[in-house]
Amino acid sequence: MLRRVINPFLFFPLALSITSINVLSETNNHINNELSEKSDKFTLGYQEIEKIILNNQELKSLQSLITSARFNLSSQIGQRYPSINFQANGLPKYSAGKKYDSNLQTLNTSQFTANPSLNIKWDLIDPLRGSEIKIARKNFEIAKNNFEIKKKDLIQEARMRYHKYQKSYQDIQNKKFTLDLSNTSLDNAKAKLDAGIGTKFEVLEAEAQLSRDKQSLNEKKVEHEINRISLEEILNINDDLRINEKQNLIGFWSHKFKKNINEGLARNLSLKNLLLQKSIKKSQANSFLSQNKPRIYISNILSSTFSKGDSLSANIDSKKSGSNYMNTISLNFDWNIFNGGQNKNSYKSKMADAEAEEYAFKNLKKVLTTKISKAYLNLKLNEEKIISSLKEIESSTESVRLSRLRYDVGISTLKDVLIRQTELSNAKSKNINAIYNYNLNLDELKRLTFLDITKACLDNKKTKINNKVSICNIPR
Repeated sequence: MLRRVINPFLFFPLALSITSINVLSETNNHINNELSEKSDKFTLGYQEIEKIILNNQELKSLQSLITSARFNLSSQIGQRYPSINFQANGLPKYSAGKKYDSNLQTLNTSQFTANPSLNIKWDLIDPLRGSEIKIARKNFEIAKNNFEIKKKDLIQEARMRYHKYQKSYQDIQNKKFTLDLSNTSLDNAKAKLDAGIGTKFEVLEAEAQLSRDKQSLNEKKVEHEINRISLEEILNINDDLRINEKQNLIGFWSHKFKKNINEGLARNLSLKNLLLQKSIKKSQANSFLSQNKPRIYISNILSSTFSKGDSLSANIDSKKSGSNYMNTISLNFDWNIFNGGQNKNSYKSKMADAEAEEYAFKNLKKVLTTKISKAYLNLKLNEEKIISSLKEIESSTESVRLSRLRYDVGISTLKDVLIRQTELSNAKSKNINAIYNYNLNLDELKRLTFLDITKACLDNKKTKINNKVSICNIPR
């Protein structure tokens, strides 16, 4: 009676497990077909990212802003030179009319006239000119810095996606390795069941683990494809992208902690932009005060009149013509003495803005110091994680081998084997993540400090490290 009750319950999970495996198999084939539709067209190397990133649309937009700021600077510098203005009132102008007076003779008008004039003006002393040119020059520098900031940010982001793409490929390989272990465990469980020394529960347990591993593999494949699309997007690549999917250490960091902070603060473009903004605010403040200072300029006006016909004459002579001209040169003085205190209050407003930029500068220095410190310390932490994860992989590999031997001779259970192979998969995953984070830390430090990643592993004395347990001896 007990057997009749147990058998259906044993059969139901087995049938459910078989159905799940079939569904996962169909899903896996569908995903593989979807991912294999594209062909290899473009291969990207890690070092090529810095050149290809220039295709990014956001960078092209900032490049146009640099051009705009350069033209604006040229426009402001043009204030130093004389201006020439040509004007013509009627070119020509025809006048026709009649003047009637009962006591006088009637006068008629029929005349063509032209009145061209040439005005030359040159500001000898313009209190606003210097401030406006200085502001335009600072804005031009800010535009160039903004381009460089965005370019370096995009390079770091693209490299992060590059490393993520590599990492997802390694995750796939790890899941395939785990899947092979699960297939072996399932085969062993079935063989022992057929030999009469195993249980159906162990077969079901192995099949459930296999099902989980297949699902996990499919998730990693989809994640890998998403990472490829994300990398193509930031690089503005329309072709199918492929990279070297082998995960390696991109280099080593041999710069001292203090040097990282000093170089990072001295060469940071965002800090320079805040100083430029502060200078612009001060120049704007001074320009308000300059509006109450006198302006001196020279002007030269050449005016002339040409006419043909007659005006206010009793008898119109159509052949009559005449002309005259006058040239006037003058030194002019313009002084806005008082405007109700508007300029003084505007000056104080801009000086308050400049003070705000100073506080923003000090705050950003603290933020950058914290970021550099975190990146440096996390780099050292991930160095240790890489070394420890390699040791964990070595130990877990041996544990899997021993647990499988114990299971084969009947002194251990399949559950123990599955636990050990999960531990091995987790150890491999830790190593993949540690290398990924290590490379991200290197890129982040390069971005924050403007220092170069070294190919050789050196200590503080710039000598090679030969310690076997060092990060320097990790295969690259």
